[in-house]
Amino acid sequence: MNHEIGDPNVHVTLEMVRDAFVRIGAKPDDVVMFHGSLSSMGTVDGGVTTVYDGVLAATAPHGTVAMPSLWYDGTKERENPSLFDVNTSPVYVGALAEGLRLDPRSVRSNHWTHAVGAIGERAEELCADHGKFGPRPSPWSDTAFAHGSPWQKLIDWNALYCFIGVTMRVCTIKHCIEGMLLEHVLEHVPEDKRLEYRNLQMHDCKKQAYAWPFFNGERLQQILTDEGSFVTTKLGSATLGGIRTKTLVARALEIIEGDMESWLNADFIAWRQKCLEA
Repeated sequence: MNHEIGDPNVHVTLEMVRDAFVRIGAKPDDVVMFHGSLSSMGTVDGGVTTVYDGVLAATAPHGTVAMPSLWYDGTKERENPSLFDVNTSPVYVGALAEGLRLDPRSVRSNHWTHAVGAIGERAEELCADHGKFGPRPSPWSDTAFAHGSPWQKLIDWNALYCFIGVTMRVCTIKHCIEGMLLEHVLEHVPEDKRLEYRNLQMHDCKKQAYAWPFFNGERLQQILTDEGSFVTTKLGSATLGGIRTKTLVARALEIIEGDMESWLNADFIAWRQKCLEA
């Protein structure tokens, strides 16, 4: 994970975390999802717990803080879903995410590739029944970003989606948006042929996709920043940015579907054409 280089001479307190998240829009009883680098902030007094508690203070009295809790790292050793243990399998995406998993207050959704961990009022509700209904296409399984997943709940609840010292290059929820792009194309295919055309687009969890609509998250971030919907402030020596999930999803779909040729790969464009001609 690429991240900003922090200044260890800068000390960050719980109050600084709280105030920074309030500045970018955190409200009482909010749900906040974030990606982040601990070291990018400088020296965080009290370690990872200070960050979680700062977000909870910003969303008091009934707020929730969440992070991706990803175990599958693309290696051969972790390709078998049965090896994942929701209680013990470590997170590979940094000290903040692993620290949240280890926090005794936290809960974690049961998914081998794209689990979510959370603490707070709606943590149990957010993490429950990951992928139990409403499959949505993804390279990692159609349950990862299903309509019945924490990722969809974050959209439905209009969560504040944030980044500490990192950019939208690591925006996990964008894979949910990519699945929506594919779903929108399949809506043009007669229902009795959708599985056939879905299979033309098959891919695997190594991201060797024939026609998966990956898009550039940092490019999208710049557009959203210019529009004013992606807002930033400083948290220690790190940049803290955030946007509401409903705005993120709606604008991403509008921007990309309005100019697919400049955003998406040629294989996806060719597959889309086949679907339109079905």
